[in-house]
Amino acid sequence: MSAKQVRVALTRKLPAPVEARLSDLFDAVLHSADAPLSPAALIERARDADVLAPTLGDRLDAAFFEAAGERLRLVANFGAGIDHIDVAAANARGITVTNTPSVLAEDAADMAMALILAVPRRLVEGVRALETGQFHGWSPTWMLGRRVRGKKLGIIGLGRVGEAIARRAKAFGLSIHYHNRTPINPHIEEELGATYWDSLDQMLARVDIVSVNCPHTPATFHLLSRRRLELLQPQAYVVNVSRGEIVDEDALAEMIEGGRLAGAGLDVYERGAPSEKLLKAPNVVLLPHMASATVESRIEMGERMIINIKMFADGHKPPDRVILGLDDGRLPKAG
Repeated sequence: MSAKQVRVALTRKLPAPVEARLSDLFDAVLHSADAPLSPAALIERARDADVLAPTLGDRLDAAFFEAAGERLRLVANFGAGIDHIDVAAANARGITVTNTPSVLAEDAADMAMALILAVPRRLVEGVRALETGQFHGWSPTWMLGRRVRGKKLGIIGLGRVGEAIARRAKAFGLSIHYHNRTPINPHIEEELGATYWDSLDQMLARVDIVSVNCPHTPATFHLLSRRRLELLQPQAYVVNVSRGEIVDEDALAEMIEGGRLAGAGLDVYERGAPSEKLLKAPNVVLLPHMASATVESRIEMGERMIINIKMFADGHKPPDRVILGLDDGRLPKAG
């Protein structure tokens, strides 16, 4: 089968250059609406495709793969995270799953650093004060935040994104602390001036800002549980641009509301959107999952996805196959 005969079905509208390239190379079935397909429509689209190109809004569980039929051979995910795909169920039916790693690190790190600066300095509160007429001139005691330089940043999961954040944070004068299953390369650790903590609990008790940068797995669900959040100092902040399910969102909102934590900057949420508790909490900066929302990153994601599809169409193993059980030691410890 030539590449042009390979039917690739998209589940969302993608950037125009990506769709044009897909249409040029393959028998591409585009999705004109920028909205997710229903579960039934998703199955229908998969049954008539060799390759399905889903996004994180599409749930591909065991039931989906059972109903997807015999034609589907590749799931080329548009994105790095694959917790919405039952990879084991796909593999059991002979379906390969790929993702697009390594293209989001810099943009995600930019957003995390923006939140690390915005929350302690109360930037969003300041904007709201101007918009609502609360600002009546400079005051020595009004809108006081916290200095960032000299603070301790604790990174949970020092992988690609975590390392990119550490490099930015070091330039702003923060000291770098991190928790992984195993330490990173000693040369990188020395370059960052980073301190490794084998115990997540001990690190949390000593840092001023926590940055969540690990994937969502069964082992990392509510990794920042109420118990662990209570280990943080009252002047500490939580930043998350990774996955919302890693943080106990209700506990976080309650602790901020009660003065047990100073604030939070979040781009992801446990239930997909901010809870009412979070929306009402003081000193939180809430963003609509936009850490990777740059023209450059979305086009690079598409290019990476296309490489995987092209390799598959040519009879080769795609470079970004998701391999179950692969662990580089940078995930946090469970428990």
